[in-house]
Amino acid sequence: MKSPLQPRKSPRQARSKALVTAILDATAQVLVERGYAGTSTNLIAARAGVSIGSVYQYFPNKDSLIAALRERHATDLYDTLESVLSSRNPQTLDEKLAAIVHGWMIAHQLEPDLHRVVEQEFPFFERANHDELPIYRSIVERVRQLLEEHREHLLPDDLDLATWMVLQTIESLIHAATTTTPLPPHAPAAIEQQIVNLLARYLQVQAVPVAAT
Repeated sequence: MKSPLQPRKSPRQARSKALVTAILDATAQVLVERGYAGTSTNLIAARAGVSIGSVYQYFPNKDSLIAALRERHATDLYDTLESVLSSRNPQTLDEKLAAIVHGWMIAHQLEPDLHRVVEQEFPFFERANHDELPIYRSIVERVRQLLEEHREHLLPDDLDLATWMVLQTIESLIHAATTTTPLPPHAPAAIEQQIVNLLARYLQVQAVPVAAT
């Protein structure tokens, strides 16, 4: 039995994919304007210019729409992660961490108002459900693989715990840097550098300057 947070089905044809994209874009716009309580599937359908039946064809309720927005964001993060880790440059762990932090900071700056609404107004979105999505598990596994590749240079022995620490550190600090009100009075590049320094000291690798924003 599917979770109420899961889509009813996945679009397969280009037209169906375009429809789902329009629905999710409309969901993001309505959420930012009205907040979680003021958002409804009827408003989302109207904003997307589609029938309410078209929305329910793919999504059973507004919570499943928000879950899909989270998954879309996570997919962007995974694509950035994969791009960094599959590249021949950078090579060292600290360089890769710097590139990941920089890429994820940029991804969070694209829709800060949406992230703010989802994180602050939808706190009952349980982390357990968040982690059920395959894309989140893929991120965890990819970072775990990265640490495994550099195990001989790391201080922590428990790489599962180290993976959790790395991801929680990056996620928490980037969210604080991009979604808090008011925003911190520090340049994004300076915050990125401090995140990398923090991770480097935890993992016992040498930090390098992050790319400028």
